[in-house]
Amino acid sequence: MVRWRRLWGRTHGRYPPQRLARGPRTTVAYTPAVPLQTIAQSLAYINWTVLLALALGSFGVVVLCRLRTDATRGYLSFMTFTSALLGLLVLVSDFGLPAPDDLAIAAAPSLDVPRRLCLALFALLGTVYGVAIVRGRRAPALGLAALALGIFAAILGGWGWAGGPVAGTGVAVQFLALSAVTGGALAALVLGHWYLVTPRLSEGPLLLTSRALMLAVALQLGLFFVWLSTGAGAGRRPFEPLVGEGALLIWLRLIVGLCFPLVLSFMAVRTAHSRSMESATGILYIDLAAIASGTIVAAGLYFAFGLLL
Repeated sequence: MVRWRRLWGRTHGRYPPQRLARGPRTTVAYTPAVPLQTIAQSLAYINWTVLLALALGSFGVVVLCRLRTDATRGYLSFMTFTSALLGLLVLVSDFGLPAPDDLAIAAAPSLDVPRRLCLALFALLGTVYGVAIVRGRRAPALGLAALALGIFAAILGGWGWAGGPVAGTGVAVQFLALSAVTGGALAALVLGHWYLVTPRLSEGPLLLTSRALMLAVALQLGLFFVWLSTGAGAGRRPFEPLVGEGALLIWLRLIVGLCFPLVLSFMAVRTAHSRSMESATGILYIDLAAIASGTIVAAGLYFAFGLLL
């Protein structure tokens, strides 16, 4: 009974700390916690990057397929309106971006208005381009103009948040590469589903989009090693991020976000070439999930740590 009362006292705070001490006191080292404000700020910018990548990349696939393939007007108009809607969501999220006080980027209030104007015009011209497709018009100039505005918005984001055109060129290239693979994967996946309702559609559109996606992922993998060998845009020693702080995220970016999608994109090309469209669509589902996760990790590494990977 006495032992039970002593145990009750220890667990309910009835004994002072000096009476409970037994042996030498030890301390445990913990990894410093990331401030909640930093997490909230980086999530807002990551959301902006993912939405821009989906909108810009998928619209680029529409323009490419409209000019080079016999893709149906139904698919092209659907993806065009989807891209325009995503562009509008990017614009809305842009207005809600917090000041990057605790992030590895700089505030660029002078470029906010031009960037938002480009996003608004991208969504507007994208919608008009979709209407033109529905009416059977090719309208290449309209599609290329909308695409150029989206690209310029990405460039302005990179220049502003990196502190200028010189430092921001690499960031702009990163945004465009992420757009090519993320939006391209989305457009290829939707196109794979379109073969279920249009079985007579030739394999040309899916072959072109899958090959373009594979090349874009390969280019992104090459950029990963270029940036890694030159300090990852943060002035670090070559290949230091692979073994330093946050190395787990970087290996996740390399394996899950780059190498795995490259293999999957190659498999999608092979299955589309043999006209196994259901198999290609299933592969593209996994491909999109892997690419999207890599895009989120890449955006988080840049906005939180300034790493271009």
